[in-house]
Amino acid sequence: MKSLKNKFEISIKENISIKESLKNKKYLRIIEKIINQVFVTIKRNKKIMTCGNGGSAADAQHLAAEFVVRLNKNKNRRALPMLSLALDSSTVTACGNDLSFQNIFSRSLEAIGQKGDLLIVISTSGMSKNIIEVLKKAKKMKIKSIALLGSGGGKAKTLADLSIIVPNNNTARIQETHIFLGHFVLNAVEEKLFKK
Repeated sequence: MKSLKNKFEISIKENISIKESLKNKKYLRIIEKIINQVFVTIKRNKKIMTCGNGGSAADAQHLAAEFVVRLNKNKNRRALPMLSLALDSSTVTACGNDLSFQNIFSRSLEAIGQKGDLLIVISTSGMSKNIIEVLKKAKKMKIKSIALLGSGGGKAKTLADLSIIVPNNNTARIQETHIFLGHFVLNAVEEKLFKK
């Protein structure tokens, strides 16, 4: 049986290995496009909406907080319009109960989304029905979409305008990489928006 020390070291190596794999040009091109899409959305005075399930819902909320408040403590800048579609427990549970769980995000997007806004979905599988539905709704509403995915990307990769698929099947490693990517993208956008 592996010792705790061995398990810990293996987890660190896996985490580093996945991030190292993102250094190729294919990923860098996608990351640059995502940065530009987020930047353009904010410059046009549009909003960003984000969503996910479970740990990915927490990541969506985490990234929204970074934009509304600030990512860098030494950058006192205006709040930026980004919100999580999973925040309102009354709406989420009412929709899940009355209209089905697969509509919890698409219903909120329909209510508050507008043409020119941006949707960011986070999913380790890319197969969650509510993620698929919100991506379909975004297309109908002419809202651009970005997907942070894992495990091959699932159906979501075919519906999102831009997607990054973390090349791994381990949920924890995928989520660790999603939050890294989210921080990197938002930091780059913040720098572009508020460069002196």
